[in-house]
Amino acid sequence: MQCPVDGTQLVMSDRQGVEIDYCPTCRGVWLDRGELDKIIERSVPAAASQAAPRDDYDRGKKKKRRGSFLDDIFDF
Repeated sequence: MQCPVDGTQLVMSDRQGVEIDYCPTCRGVWLDRGELDKIIERSVPAAASQAAPRDDYDRGKKKKRRGSFLDDIFDF
């Protein structure tokens, strides 16, 4: 399959049982019907188990920006 943006051949990757097509040139990600829902469902339990309780000491620290679920799928 060709990338709709730049015409490069898409690369297929299997991540957590979901087939993902992505363009190595423009880094576009293309999903088939239902694949985004599967990715979200599988990322929610992992994110919930990693959440740490907050206390008053943490409020003064600068918050660290959490990456998106795509950072977990692709090693950007």
